[in-house]
Amino acid sequence: MDVLLYHSAPYHVQLQFVEKRTSSNVLQSSVERRQQVFCGIGTSFSKQHSVKNADHSEAFGSLNTNRSLKAAPLRAFNESYNGPVVREGQVFEEISNTENTVSKVLIPGLPDESKGESDASISSCYWEWKPKLSVYYEKAGCENVKSPAILFLPGFGVGSFHYKKQLRDLGRSYRVYALDFLGQGKSLPIEDPAPWLTEVNLSGELNPTWGFGDKPEPWAEELVYSVDLWRDQVQYFIEQVIGEPVYIVGNSLGGYVATYFAAHNPQLVKGVTLLNATPFWGFLPNPTKSPFIARMFPWSGTFPLPANVRKLTEIVWQKMSDPENIANLLRQVYADHTTDVDDVFSQIVETTQHPAAAAAFASIMCAPAGQLSFDESLLRCGESAVPICLMYGKEDPWVRPLWGQQVKRQLPDTPYYEISPAGHCPHDEVPEVINYLLRGWIGNLESKGSATLPLVDDTEGIGYDFTKDVEFMKEESKKSVRVRFFGSKFSLWNLIWSQIKSSLQILAMTRQY
Repeated sequence: MDVLLYHSAPYHVQLQFVEKRTSSNVLQSSVERRQQVFCGIGTSFSKQHSVKNADHSEAFGSLNTNRSLKAAPLRAFNESYNGPVVREGQVFEEISNTENTVSKVLIPGLPDESKGESDASISSCYWEWKPKLSVYYEKAGCENVKSPAILFLPGFGVGSFHYKKQLRDLGRSYRVYALDFLGQGKSLPIEDPAPWLTEVNLSGELNPTWGFGDKPEPWAEELVYSVDLWRDQVQYFIEQVIGEPVYIVGNSLGGYVATYFAAHNPQLVKGVTLLNATPFWGFLPNPTKSPFIARMFPWSGTFPLPANVRKLTEIVWQKMSDPENIANLLRQVYADHTTDVDDVFSQIVETTQHPAAAAAFASIMCAPAGQLSFDESLLRCGESAVPICLMYGKEDPWVRPLWGQQVKRQLPDTPYYEISPAGHCPHDEVPEVINYLLRGWIGNLESKGSATLPLVDDTEGIGYDFTKDVEFMKEESKKSVRVRFFGSKFSLWNLIWSQIKSSLQILAMTRQY
């Protein structure tokens, strides 16, 4: 979950043309909700907390903290969002009737114990990369020694816990790993990187936070939680823990790091899947790339925090770590409010209570940008022939589908799946679809193309755009989402022009009535 500002408008009706391989166009309609203007930052979570969803009135339990907890009912999570619904008059009903020409595909759901389907067990581990810097990770399916390895990278403010649905399901067929970036989740330091000279402050109280002290410890003198640190962390994790090239899957910030890492280490990457990847990261100039400009900034995320940064961090962190604000962020990020987010919420709250969390947050926010931009990393991946696949939630209020479409324009042969309804974290909202697409895409690469891409009927279809309704069982009921595939003949201008033509056609049809 990343920091992005987006603009919005009220509800609007939008028509799309779905281009079939036979070159026939099918007109379909949808009502797309635009969110209100919002600027948010994802953070991390106490297992004593609880976010109730559908049919539950309680939003929070109690936290073992020294501050009172405000009630934050997630009323939006009581609403079920099952996809585009048009209810604006007979004209739209007639348009929507053409959607029966969109083919339907039935895919497996997540493992169901009531049907005798067992999921993979998850192991929790720590890997000591450097002194005082231990990396937390989870793994599943290690007994599948002849199967490919998959590494999941989390978004900002979350950790490996965000991929439990992938580990339990995909771990039945692959060796699956998910790690916490240093400075996030459970990969926070076990000792204060910059302690005070005395254990108590001027008020005679114990210093409650780490990293705010007088000078850094020797092991933390050059520590800064930057994208370059995470790139190196991923490199050594693959080399020392996994031991072979892997498929990397990254959501949000994790997608940015996955692309950045692959651009620098293509020999360790068999393929990259981007799940609503953040297209930029780092707000200060990189000292290697722009040394003169970088010297204009006196602090770049190292320890200890300067006095003025400490004061600002205390103010911002108080807001950021408020469970009510965390709940509001989750309300924004998930399109389907029936998704159970209790565990995600509690894990994020628990992380915010770590004494090193506030200073780590400040270091991340003030760390310099990487040596390569997102576009430059994509260009390098293309030059190194690193396979990339795009899977984006259409209703993401932070990383709008336009960002995924721009990646598609830059790398035309990259498969791009747009899923609706799904928000910023499609792997948690519709894990059935993401897991199915991942299996199919990896199977296509492992077979060197003899197995077709997921949802593509034959090899001739990969050049064209098409839409399919994907159905699966979820909690004893059938659920359906719409997946649009953009082929190699994708054109951003054609997409924009189709939207314009659709709007004009809607306007003309409404005037007839």
